[in-house]
Amino acid sequence: MNKFRTLDDVDVKGKRALLRVDLNVPAEDGRITDSTRIERVAPTITEIAGKGGKVILLSHFGRPKGRDPKESLKPVAAALSQIIGRPVAFADDCIGEPAEAAVAAMKDGDILCLENTRFHKEEEKNDPAFVAALARLGDIWINDAFSAAHRAHASTEGLGHRLPAYAGRTMQAELDALGKALEAPTKPVIAVIGGAKVSTKIDLLENLVTKVDALVIGGGMANTFLHAQGVNVGKSLAEKDLAATALRILEKAEASNCAIILPVDAVVAFQFAANSPSHAYGLDAIPAEGMILDVGPRSIARIHAAIDDAATLVWNGPLGAFEIAPFDRGTVQAARHAAERTKAKKLISVAGGGDTVAALNQAGVAGDFTYVSTAGGAFLEWMEGKPLPGVEVLKVK
Repeated sequence: MNKFRTLDDVDVKGKRALLRVDLNVPAEDGRITDSTRIERVAPTITEIAGKGGKVILLSHFGRPKGRDPKESLKPVAAALSQIIGRPVAFADDCIGEPAEAAVAAMKDGDILCLENTRFHKEEEKNDPAFVAALARLGDIWINDAFSAAHRAHASTEGLGHRLPAYAGRTMQAELDALGKALEAPTKPVIAVIGGAKVSTKIDLLENLVTKVDALVIGGGMANTFLHAQGVNVGKSLAEKDLAATALRILEKAEASNCAIILPVDAVVAFQFAANSPSHAYGLDAIPAEGMILDVGPRSIARIHAAIDDAATLVWNGPLGAFEIAPFDRGTVQAARHAAERTKAKKLISVAGGGDTVAALNQAGVAGDFTYVSTAGGAFLEWMEGKPLPGVEVLKVK
């Protein structure tokens, strides 16, 4: 496990700390609708300010094409100020005279939010001149945005080559949790991977079968595997053109001694609508006009047994069409079972990805897992075994 420099390795008092956070929060008409990401980075912000550092916040917001008042971070800065109970100043650019004047006016312990880094196209290009303009504003760079760590942008990676670089507390917690889950896990390890399509998770599945002891495959993805094995999946969502890929992953799993757990029964309906009549069928009896929308009761029992055998669980993606009842049952029951094992100190459970977080919230157990990552793409790429630029730059060389 590589060592990362953290806030424990630097005296921030009197220093201008360029702090990369993820303030890309959902908003409607300038009102923040979900402040989870702001709450996650609040401890790092208040710690640096409390120790007398000058906190200079960098973040992107949305996908603007140039300067766009609808994509300004100003309302987010106001929301942050309310959450942490401290004033947060705002500069209407992230480089140049407005940013430099705002930084120059700061006293120790002050907090300043700079305008959306993506108002400059050079941010996503990791342009050296733009990196230099940002670097002039700070003495140190702290990355607390794991969710943007898979992108080599100026504020997420470039600054790490220009200034002394450290992981913030959120980044540190994420890296610690992920290390415990896959890099140096307590074995046996089980992964639960769901979602609609195999095509979006081929790299993930191929990496996991070499790392985990058992792999539960659910959701629409499972239908592709069942079809590849000759099961008639009726009108279910399945990527039939990926049958050969599915068989290759199964072969790789066998060679790596990884047990693959696919559904043994399924909840089937004839239309994809909330509370439409449904019935559990064995795999040999799926109706030709039916759609598999969730794992069946025997499959749930098998998943619970597999979780009981594991010491570490990594979860990404729902087991069925969890957005509509009653097809959320398999996901909710498995999540609650994993949460109970975690609370009983018998399981280390790490979950991540947008749909996964939503499913765990729906099951009411997000707070009971060992760690829930709010990162989407970065969490997936990390699970795929890919190096993340915004993390690599923090490693002690």
